[in-house]
Amino acid sequence: MLIVSVLTFFVVIFLLAAIAVTVAWMGFLKRRAEVADASGRGVEAPFPPDPAPHDDLEVADNIDGDDESHLFRSERLSTLNFWDALLARFDFTEILRTRIAQADLDWSVGRVTLAMLLSGLVAMLILVKLVGVFAALAGAVLIGMIPYMIVLRKRNKRFAKFRENFPDVLESLARALRAGYPLSASMDIIATETLPPVSAEMRKTSAEANLGMGWTRALDNLGRRIPVLEVNLFIAAVELHARTGGKLSEVLSGLAENMREAMALQGEVRSLAAHGKLTGVILTILPIAIAIMMMIVSPGYMQILFNHPYGKNLITAAVVCLVLAHFVIRKIVDIKV
Repeated sequence: MLIVSVLTFFVVIFLLAAIAVTVAWMGFLKRRAEVADASGRGVEAPFPPDPAPHDDLEVADNIDGDDESHLFRSERLSTLNFWDALLARFDFTEILRTRIAQADLDWSVGRVTLAMLLSGLVAMLILVKLVGVFAALAGAVLIGMIPYMIVLRKRNKRFAKFRENFPDVLESLARALRAGYPLSASMDIIATETLPPVSAEMRKTSAEANLGMGWTRALDNLGRRIPVLEVNLFIAAVELHARTGGKLSEVLSGLAENMREAMALQGEVRSLAAHGKLTGVILTILPIAIAIMMMIVSPGYMQILFNHPYGKNLITAAVVCLVLAHFVIRKIVDIKV
């Protein structure tokens, strides 16, 4: 038993050292790639030559084509060549890249996937000594999903902040339109006066439209970057106004008022459901707290559970039931408005 414990300790230390070396090596490769990219671009000429007349048509054709455009660069999935080539074979990398971009994180797909694999492997080696093999595998999968869950949490918080500030942005946009500004100038004004993340997204949308992409495509890109209902309503209102005409300022004012009422109703629902969420958290933590207290007060009483042949299976079943019950309670009290 002592030999197994010593071997486990050294394996864990080795894995932690391997993780540290891998992270340091990835940072070194990323830094070297940035330096090489900066030196490859060189210094631009202060007065670029005027393009020939036929060059404008070529630029317009490149802007219209999605795959032939040179205005956008293709980012690598990872700074490690072998890992980048491996991730390029899977389709889920595009979904993960979209989630990271929506969360506004400066992380690469390779970094997130490596963090998931390494955390899952370390958890597997630790849990296999405490519980059964299948339970250790399930726990490793859950722990390995933590980096992805962090990305989703950052994404949801960013969307919530966007929804909170978006009605005020629509009201400001409506006032700018009533003052006589065109849509492009109004977007530039609110991009400089509002808070992030709304200001960043509006600035990016205005830049895409002004650089020749067109408002229809720029707004569609906004809807893909921020896939929330409020943004879809705003895009539909602008596109409908472009086809049929009318007073866009009044439409945006009405949208802003309706969004505020919906947010107020959602706040009331969340306040009513807070008791149920707190109950679920207490019911999840209470058995774990009682088990820890019993291990401190009466260790021999709990050792029976660890030493019995079926004890680890019972612990695994209890943990699984706690996790499932927690998610069931959260699903019950998560009321959509």
